[in-house]
Amino acid sequence: MNAKILSVLLFSILIFTVSSCGTLTEANDEKSKIKVGIVFDIGGKNDRSFNAAAWEGVRRAQKDFDIVLRDVEPGNPTSIEPAMRAFAERNFDLIIGVGFAQGPIMQKVATDFPNIKFAIVDGVILDKEGKPLPNVASLVFREHEGSYLVGMIAAQKSKTGILGFVGGMDIPLIHRFETGYEEGARSINPNIKVIDNYVGVTDSAWNNPGKGKELALNQIDKGADVIFTAAGNSGLGAFDAVEQYGKNESGEANKFVIGVDSNQNGQKPGFVLTSMVKRVDNAVYDVVKEILDGKFAGGFHTFGLDKDGVAYAMDDNNKTLISPEILQKVEEAKGKIVAGEIKVTDAMAK
Repeated sequence: MNAKILSVLLFSILIFTVSSCGTLTEANDEKSKIKVGIVFDIGGKNDRSFNAAAWEGVRRAQKDFDIVLRDVEPGNPTSIEPAMRAFAERNFDLIIGVGFAQGPIMQKVATDFPNIKFAIVDGVILDKEGKPLPNVASLVFREHEGSYLVGMIAAQKSKTGILGFVGGMDIPLIHRFETGYEEGARSINPNIKVIDNYVGVTDSAWNNPGKGKELALNQIDKGADVIFTAAGNSGLGAFDAVEQYGKNESGEANKFVIGVDSNQNGQKPGFVLTSMVKRVDNAVYDVVKEILDGKFAGGFHTFGLDKDGVAYAMDDNNKTLISPEILQKVEEAKGKIVAGEIKVTDAMAK
């Protein structure tokens, strides 16, 4: 038995003996239900960011539609393909991959299993002719639009005129966040300075909060007083960095962080100015519903400001940090982006 076959076999055992539903085996009454499998990236489903949002979406679908849900948290990138193949071998109705890095893997597995439906978050799956695979839904977001709005908020809140950006993996997708953030900030203050750093160039860049904190502290040393992080679990280090600087005599934080993907305002209440939310939860929920309704469609599923696919988060944790005047300007800009009057640069389209 070769290593690859053994790996698939081991993952099959793992998936169907340790499940998100808490059962040891598939019960007989589950055989008639829709089966959904989700494979996270190495940050894991409890990263309080990107993966967590996807997890929230499938769990909501499980509750609303009574589906069979199984999940795998790979310990390393080489474990992703065996997990996907194990789901496919068991004829799951939908297999979801979280993160662009799973794109090449899903392309191979989806090609080998053309009758199985797949969805990938933040990835695009094409065939050899450059056309979307009919059995894969590519769930993509216009992150630059939401990042533009939080850039506006950051620039209006900053006292130093210097902002920070901590990215995870140095890739075009994260450049999209950074570019939108900078453009939004410069729409408020053309002279504002943005310091940008990336955690790394491999998958491990998403899961290194220590490095994220180090980068954020270096940016603060250079004058940054608001830092936007788009770095998955690594970004949590920036939360620790701003908290380290405490609050002023008025009880307001001296430095702020902006969360990403999920609403992270509650992670360090008072230190989180806002969060650039990607409604990964809604996108994942919707594709599960399409399976149940028999309306699954392969190809691009795009979520921007127009569909509330991206947004900035407001709640009790940050409502006192952002003035009504700032919010009015941001809402006006949002309307102009949706109407096409403001064109935010898409760094991935360059």
